[in-house]
Amino acid sequence: MPIYRLDKRIAFPDPRLAGDDSLLAVGGDLSLPRLLLAYQHAIFPWYSEGQPILWHSPPWRFVVTPESLHVGRTTQKWMRRGVFELRYDTAFERVMRACGEAPRPGQDGTWVTEAMVAAYTRLHREGFAHSAEAWQDGELVGGLYGVTLGAVFFGESMFSRRDNASKVVFGTLAPWLFAHGYRLIDSQVYTEHVERFGGVEIDRDDYLERLHAALPFDPTSVWPA
Repeated sequence: MPIYRLDKRIAFPDPRLAGDDSLLAVGGDLSLPRLLLAYQHAIFPWYSEGQPILWHSPPWRFVVTPESLHVGRTTQKWMRRGVFELRYDTAFERVMRACGEAPRPGQDGTWVTEAMVAAYTRLHREGFAHSAEAWQDGELVGGLYGVTLGAVFFGESMFSRRDNASKVVFGTLAPWLFAHGYRLIDSQVYTEHVERFGGVEIDRDDYLERLHAALPFDPTSVWPA
């Protein structure tokens, strides 16, 4: 499959043209207009330090829907115990950097580059990117961040420095999102963590249909206060 080289125009090729390895295009920039256009068309940046910007659209997406969401009993017990204080949008950049520092089995380096931190912090300042955080004794011990457009939450990454911290964050946030009108939580690719919460794999065409149906809708509230 051809890999498309982007220029200064804010445009992308059809995401269906991406190869089986998900890679669609290279180059361009991480400006706010380009990032928003990418998410609207099932495309996201994913690359390591020292590489050009690589844009991906996987043939299969891993998502959570209102119908598939499952919060297990163990996670519910941890949520009821109140071990963690949950906060939202109080430490967005710290959450991003903690996600980049979290060890990932079989993975060297991180896609949370300085350029990505700067770009997504701009998205956060403009109200398009958010964080959900677990705090304990005044210390940030877990969390996640992602992008919101329409009735879709695009989860980017999460981390946990205490047992069950990220599970409590996701187990609290996901039901809130669906209760407030969100139609889709996109984790982009398979993760065992999201599978525990009812993650299901759908093909790109199904994903695009769900995405385009959800984008015009506005949730009753964009993010927990």
